[in-house]
Order: sequence, then structure tokens, then C-alpha cells
Amino acid sequence: MLIKKISTNDLRRMHDKEGLILQGCGGDLNEWLDGINEILTDEEILLDGTKFETAYSFEKDGHTNLLFPFDDVKLNVGKFAIWRLITHSQFNGTWLSDYVPNYLGGFIAEEKQKPDCELIGQDGNIFNLMGIASRTLRRNGMTDEANEMCSRIRASDDYYKALGIIGEYVNITGPDDDMSEDEGMNIQP
Repeated sequence: MLIKKISTNDLRRMHDKEGLILQGCGGDLNEWLDGINEILTDEEILLDGTKFETAYSFEKDGHTNLLFPFDDVKLNVGKFAIWRLITHSQFNGTWLSDYVPNYLGGFIAEEKQKPDCELIGQDGNIFNLMGIASRTLRRNGMTDEANEMCSRIRASDDYYKALGIIGEYVNITGPDDDMSEDEGMNIQP
């Protein structure tokens, strides 16, 4: 079993995870990990012989806290929710999805990197540019973004607004990325 030290910013990036956070864990953290595994097994909350193999420790307001992630354990979630409420005054336990918004200001959204898309020097017809940008997004696993971009462009009533929309989704490049600033973007309506 392993306890990894993380920062509160690491917690704020766990928007796709869930787990139990116990606040104010003093003493030997391995004893906490062993004890929680034993208690939750005895209470038939941890199922099929699973247990928390990894926990994360982090500091907040001078207190050591532990996160027990739900990644690789089988749980009786109903019993677990009741157990957490009953033992709240003892362990000050909360879910990760409650802790981050209430104590850390919310989750940090991971921004997807915009892929490079060679549009400079291409036929400037907006539907041609939209098609090139859409294919670039799809090749980079961004199908939802490609669909959203195309819908926004079709609803746009201005060529330059449509170009701006494309630029929100892809990095507009040319055949020679080392252009001087004086050359600018040579896309004509």
C-alpha cells in the first residue's frame, strides 16, 4: 500500500475522479490507510476483497488530509454514504466532489491544446477553410469541437467572424511557420 503526497492544485485537476477525503489525519498515515481498509471491510462497504491500495496526502490550513480514490475498489455505495454521514464528526469525511468546490474554489478545467492547421495560402473560401479545420480537429480526436465549430461558422453572418471562430479551435499556420510578422495572414475573402 502506498501513500502519495500531492498538492491542493493536484486535487483541483481531479474533475473526473471521486473519492473519500478525511480531514485532520494525525500520526502515521499508513495506520490510517490500514485502519480505513479494515473498518470499511468489516462494515461490508469494501466488496470482493478489494481495498484501497493507494491514498493521497495533502496539506490544507496546517492539517494533513487523506484522499482515498474510488478508482480500483468495489464499493457498496449506499452503505458507504450512510457510514460517511454517521462518522462525519469522528473523521470529518467528505467526498472529493464536495471538498474541491467548498474548500479549494472549484476544479481547474483541463484545456485541450489547439492543433496546428495549415490555412494560410489555402483557397480562402470559408467553407474550404472550415473543411480543412474540421478535418484537422477530427484527426486530433476533437470530433465534438469540429461539429461545434462548423455549427458556429454556419450561423455566423460575417467572413471575418467565421475566421475568428476557426482561430478559437485551431492554431492557424502556413506552409512556412517562420514567417516574419510583416507578412501577416494572407487569407482573402
